[in-house]
Amino acid sequence: MKDIRLVAFDWGGVILRICRSWAEGCAAAGLPAHAETLTPEMKTKRKALAERYHVGEIECDEFFQLASGLTGGLYSPSQVRTIHDAWLIAEYPGAAELIGELRAKSSVQTLLLSNTNESHWVRHLPKVGGGPGDFPAVMQLHHRLASHVLKMAKPGREIYLAAERQTGVRGANVLFFDDLIENVEAARAVGWHAEQIDHLGDTAAQMRGHLRTYGVM
Repeated sequence: MKDIRLVAFDWGGVILRICRSWAEGCAAAGLPAHAETLTPEMKTKRKALAERYHVGEIECDEFFQLASGLTGGLYSPSQVRTIHDAWLIAEYPGAAELIGELRAKSSVQTLLLSNTNESHWVRHLPKVGGGPGDFPAVMQLHHRLASHVLKMAKPGREIYLAAERQTGVRGANVLFFDDLIENVEAARAVGWHAEQIDHLGDTAAQMRGHLRTYGVM
């Protein structure tokens, strides 16, 4: 049995269902997916822009403007914002309940470690004037760390070390769940236990199974 003192989660693809492609984002937003924006070259350019966005190098409005420019004006900044908002779909069934069970265990801390941006990040927070945010499950976690705030992103080594400093838990006492293998491998490289979650499956059931294997539940 492992001595797990911190259970860490990615957000999108683990707790929150998200769009996985520009075409899927367009469909979710009710906008056409123009063929010119679906090429491998365009995908590479969008990824590079998103990486700058995720570490807070550019703000939201600038991101919408630049992403619109990449499309040659096929999508206005306002339409890019609409796609961006539609990118976050819904919390996976059972995720909030699983987090609640972990929160009730006084011996285990919990952490969100997400590559994200300000526009998406604020949507988990309580609304002004009261009421839960759009995706409140992660509000139950003890710690919540976002790449755009830290100015660093997964799979960079430094973000995992920042999480250790924030929580006071290190190495083999951490169990981390992420849907991207590169992030899982990076976590393992700093000594964490880490498991890849299939975003197409029952993510809560997958995590529950791993938590049992590690002796946490």
